[in-house]
Amino acid sequence: MDVHVNGDTRRVPDGSTVADVLAAAWGEAKGIAVALDGEVVRRGRWSDVVVRDGARMEIMTAVQGG
Repeated sequence: MDVHVNGDTRRVPDGSTVADVLAAAWGEAKGIAVALDGEVVRRGRWSDVVVRDGARMEIMTAVQGG
């Protein structure tokens, strides 16, 4: 199935979770937040939330500066 991650289309296996897509697209999951179809997904649920075909996933990092 196809999932849109930060604007890029990625092919992932059916039944993939947020954690699966994140590992394939991003690698290390420190200091990030994930939104799936416009809704924030709490870190504790990443392994439970299954991503549907055509979903839009945004991966955001915290940036500090001034």
